Amino acid sequence: MGHDHHHTHDTSTGNIRVAFFLNFIFAIIELIGGIYTNSVSILSDALHDFGDSISLGVAWYLQKVSARRSDRFYSYGYKRFSLIGAIFISVVLLAGSVVVIKECIGRIIEPQMPDAAGMFVLAILGIIVNGAAVIRLKRGSSLNERAVSLHMMEDVLGWVAVLIVSIVMHFVEWPILDPLLSIGISIWILTNVYRNLKATFHILLQKVPSDVDIERLEEEIRNTDRVLSIHDVHLWTLDGEENIMSLHAVIAPETTLDEQYTIKTQIKSVCASHGIDHATVEFETEEEACMQTNCGTFY
Repeated sequence: MGHDHHHTHDTSTGNIRVAFFLNFIFAIIELIGGIYTNSVSILSDALHDFGDSISLGVAWYLQKVSARRSDRFYSYGYKRFSLIGAIFISVVLLAGSVVVIKECIGRIIEPQMPDAAGMFVLAILGIIVNGAAVIRLKRGSSLNERAVSLHMMEDVLGWVAVLIVSIVMHFVEWPILDPLLSIGISIWILTNVYRNLKATFHILLQKVPSDVDIERLEEEIRNTDRVLSIHDVHLWTLDGEENIMSLHAVIAPETTLDEQYTIKTQIKSVCASHGIDHATVEFETEEEACMQTNCGTFY
């Protein structure tokens, strides 16, 4: 299991690294293309992509940090550092979308006819470069990768909109299409930012993972041989991928050490079948009072 998690972190870091370099290189191409076509909109998008590169670099660094093992400072390891990257990128997306919408409102009030031919060429290149990054990131499963993927998808959709607008404006002068499409894309991005931030804060607030049926899990543990009851059940996820659980299991006082080992192994096997990587089981007898405050079934 530990090897699998290590492999996942290596893949996640590699995916974000690829996205960073693709975005940074294309930002340079955009800058040159914007100067060549004398397009202010493309130059402003180049500046936006340089900002994206900074946020991707931060996400890449935090993803690398999250692969560190536990130490005396962080007993669970550094996995939640990847969540900081997810929050950082989401905030950048939020701020960027607000700026784009503000700019679009100005363009609707005072339409400006852009260089359609230059837009068309850069749009094709933008779709290819950013699309390659999205495809790579879609293989990942961490929230950090999902946030970066959303970031790159924003750019892909933006360039698709630029492509459509550039084709239309080859035939008719409708400059208002550009800001209208940009507003639609920004609304889509803001919706997904909300979902990603919601999932991230659910993890930070230690909400029970949505992919685990807690009632079914509890029932299966209760049905384990020689388990009389369970209480003080806690279930949370460390980073959206690794789930952790702790519980108190009540057993008969005469249960031997060998039998306790067997019971614990069976309970951990049940937990593993529900996607729980780390389970801590504490035994109590019926005569023994639970020492935990507010001890109960679910918290």
